Amino acid sequence: MRRAAVGLVALAALIIPAPVASAGPPSTRGDDKVIELPGASSAEGIAEGEGTTFFAGDLMKGDIFRGDIRRGTARLFIDVPDGRMAVGMKADVENGLLFVAGGFTGQAYVYDTDTRKTVATYQLTADPAFINDVAVTDDGAWFTNSVKGELYFVPVDRHGKPGDEVRKLTLKGPAAETPADFNLNGIAAVRGGRTLILAHSANEALYTVEPGSGEYADTAKITGASLPYVDGIVVKGNTLWAVQNMINQVSRVRLDSRLDSFEVKDVITSPDFQVPTTGALFGDTLALVNAKFGVQGASTYEVVLVDAR
Repeated sequence: MRRAAVGLVALAALIIPAPVASAGPPSTRGDDKVIELPGASSAEGIAEGEGTTFFAGDLMKGDIFRGDIRRGTARLFIDVPDGRMAVGMKADVENGLLFVAGGFTGQAYVYDTDTRKTVATYQLTADPAFINDVAVTDDGAWFTNSVKGELYFVPVDRHGKPGDEVRKLTLKGPAAETPADFNLNGIAAVRGGRTLILAHSANEALYTVEPGSGEYADTAKITGASLPYVDGIVVKGNTLWAVQNMINQVSRVRLDSRLDSFEVKDVITSPDFQVPTTGALFGDTLALVNAKFGVQGASTYEVVLVDAR
């Protein structure tokens, strides 16, 4: 846990310019709904489960919560072993698996959403790393590393069993740039998993990569407006939601058919946002986690529901 504690200090120092606000009780204004993660000491990731179920993580403890957006409730679901972290996460609903990025540990975890047991633990890299987010495809899961221009793939076989071998994909081109301490961040799979969209926090940009089967892959910028503090992304069809943590907003953008460019169509805000980091889509509802990085006096952590349109 000492490594995780050091990681939290480093995370705060690297991405937070200054305290942003004092943490008060959630707002009751508007139609937004706030769902508390009871007992959470921190938060960062969220994943859409079956129906109206969501999973969310305690960033520094690594624990997993399960909630329901319709009921407006959540509770501790998996009490994980000491030393883990829970950053971005995605659920493979068909196979009953939850993939979780392990941050400064350099690890990734796979949990069984029926038994709550750990299915697999992967040491994605032994080098300094921040394993930040994950995208699930029909064949497995891709993880980003915010420190290096690399992606990691964990395969899943046709029986829903994660494989033993991790594939490292070294990126080339603009998405591989590491001008700051936190670079690659959110990730989403499109076109049946043949293409990945990457969010790059330092470059305030979106990129595409077609991972193929080799060790290296070129990346290309999706041209459009700058997206300051871009974090997690959610994609459905030609719509992408880019969570922008420190400025408390989500940009809803329209992607062109070639994924060459995008246009910001709307900016979603809420009085309940306190540094949202990642999102999950439930129909016309977007569920976002308040990470509260730099928020003074933060003692509770929540999922905020907003209109996705």
